[in-house]
Amino acid sequence: MVTRLREMATGEQAPPGPFRRGFWRSPLRGPWLTSVFGLLLLVGVTILFATGLLSYAAYNPELAGNDLTPGHGLFGSYLFDWPTRPSWLYRVTQGTHVLLGLVLIPVLLAKLWSVIPKLFDWPPVRTPAQAIERASLLLLVGGAVFEFVTGLLNIQYWYVFPGSFYTLHFYGGWVFIGAFAAHVTIKLPTMTRALRSRSLRVELRTDTAHTQPEPPDPDDLVSPDPAQATVSRRGVLGLVGAGSLALFALTVGQSLGGFWRGTALLAPRAQDPGTGPNGFQINKTALSAGVTDSAQDDRWRLELLGGDSGMSLSRDELLALPQHTADLPIACVEGWSTEPQTWTGVPLRDLAATAGVSSPQSVFVESLDDGTFGSTSLRGNQVLDGDSLLALQVNGADLSVDHGFPARVIVPNNPGVHNTKWVTRLTFEV
Repeated sequence: MVTRLREMATGEQAPPGPFRRGFWRSPLRGPWLTSVFGLLLLVGVTILFATGLLSYAAYNPELAGNDLTPGHGLFGSYLFDWPTRPSWLYRVTQGTHVLLGLVLIPVLLAKLWSVIPKLFDWPPVRTPAQAIERASLLLLVGGAVFEFVTGLLNIQYWYVFPGSFYTLHFYGGWVFIGAFAAHVTIKLPTMTRALRSRSLRVELRTDTAHTQPEPPDPDDLVSPDPAQATVSRRGVLGLVGAGSLALFALTVGQSLGGFWRGTALLAPRAQDPGTGPNGFQINKTALSAGVTDSAQDDRWRLELLGGDSGMSLSRDELLALPQHTADLPIACVEGWSTEPQTWTGVPLRDLAATAGVSSPQSVFVESLDDGTFGSTSLRGNQVLDGDSLLALQVNGADLSVDHGFPARVIVPNNPGVHNTKWVTRLTFEV
């Protein structure tokens, strides 16, 4: 009846199906349930955005060869020198970013379910203001789906993107967070009123038989012709919570390591890769990088550039230099990390001094791998940290070729992809 009266008032006859409000009959939809999911997303997305910004800063995008988003402009105005301490910081921030993104997927789907009738509003545009609001929602919903889907595909190493994941995810994140901030600004008073309208404790005690629809609301989320409840609101919250908890339980082990690594069934780098000194996770093998033969060539030498003249050192000559040992983890953008491994090699600051640069501003690291991440730049503070090494051994044994033999970089609190393997040249910048 309510729907028919509105159609008579507007002179608009909605098409059959989902465009008619009576099509959506769930007695659970309403401002309160939508606001509960909205509050969870408000907290979660804020943390996701903050940890995403930290991840971007950790890549040192202002240095040569590092920035996959060259048009970042003002989006990079906050950047700062990424620290080397604590050595586990990136492991925590990026692990949180990936894990929270997975845990929020059921919440996002539930939130979209709760407001799906608004997608089929009829007529689609009533006023210019409503047209602007719907356009902003397109950016909000489209941006959310894009960010969560691309993030999920990336951590599963399914690279089906029409371009670089990093570029797409970076710019998509800014589009999404802009629409998200605008939406929160507009809807925060409504959400606050809705959350205060019902008691969470009461809803969690209400079974299906006593579940009633919410009162009619201005946003038309409440069905004008609700069906009998087949599940309670506490049931819906429990289902969403169970989905998030399952994703957490099946993924968190890739960051915790140890016994828990075997529980991370949804993580592609979760399982034990083997035993022995080199028995820890590998992101890119020597075979996939095409460096198997060149990495094991006895003629390999490390080039050092940056002083008045260049020089090169064989692996035996590097082993003859004073060695340093450091216990450091590897943490990758996909969210997985290793337990701290014991690395032994020549400190980068010693190699800088050998090259004639006592206070380098940065170092450009080149690899035998000529792929997208075959080279990287590190800041001066990273070079000068005593635990930043050109590693030659790990856990008391020579590096395996898959772990970077004959030499690799290992730096505290550095994204794994910037701990370059199969290093062939270091160019220190004054």
